Amino acid sequence: MTATILVAGGTGDLGGRIVRELLLHDTQVRILSRPGSTTARTGAHDERVEIVEAAYSDPAALAAAAAGAETVVSALSGVRPVIVDAQRALLAAAVAAGVPRFIPSDYSSDYRRIAIGSNRNFELRREFAADVDAADIRATSVLGGAFTDMLTGQAPMIAFGGKRVLYWSSPDQILDFTTKDDVAWTTAHVALDVNAPRVVEIAGDRVTARDLARMMSRLTGTPFRLQWAGTTGSLSVMSGAMRRFSKDSDETFPAWQGMQYFVSMFSGQGRLLHVRNDRYGDREWTTVEDVLAAHLASR
Repeated sequence: MTATILVAGGTGDLGGRIVRELLLHDTQVRILSRPGSTTARTGAHDERVEIVEAAYSDPAALAAAAAGAETVVSALSGVRPVIVDAQRALLAAAVAAGVPRFIPSDYSSDYRRIAIGSNRNFELRREFAADVDAADIRATSVLGGAFTDMLTGQAPMIAFGGKRVLYWSSPDQILDFTTKDDVAWTTAHVALDVNAPRVVEIAGDRVTARDLARMMSRLTGTPFRLQWAGTTGSLSVMSGAMRRFSKDSDETFPAWQGMQYFVSMFSGQGRLLHVRNDRYGDREWTTVEDVLAAHLASR
């Protein structure tokens, strides 16, 4: 039986990957688009993809868009107006339409255990999770640690030119990484799994800063050294100071937010403790070394 899945944020980077994975199954995919947007229409090339328009300020239109769907998948990205406000509207619409299941836009480390004030983006997800838990709908969050893809530049942990791998507090802290493609694959399976639990944790790879230094040395044939960049406590203080004086508080990933992600990772607070990579069968997960090797080969 063909399943109908509504994807909010389906034209974004991760959302597009989720749509692609869903189309490998017996599905009909609806991409939720804001009225007047041309992005969704230019990205829909499969006859099983339907574009539905609705403003997040229009409960009736959102509920109509969700009607008949088995699962509503959120792949929205942003800060409070999106992660809390828009997702609350999407969640309410899913409940009003009688949709059985909902997947919030988490796709992160375990935000449930982080210290208050240590990571804005994670705290927004934790705030919205309270709404999800109170709603009359079955929900599943997909947690995969940091996106492995970010190690090639967006997350400045590896100094490619300086032959260094930065770390905070301990070079032996285990870090969880999963590629966007592997997260999308898992999310598609969760969307079709009527028995999915409240949280599904995956980790495409688990490495330390020391592992990364060894890995880069092996891949490049040049020694990469570990570089202590301070403690997670000092990094937290620095990010807080930058946040107070920054003019980019409305951005999703300002520099100080990147620091907060490293605090969550190197403190161990965001580490995934219940990883189940085998839940949806055998898969050849993309490792950190796979991603770094591909990046080095393309330079």
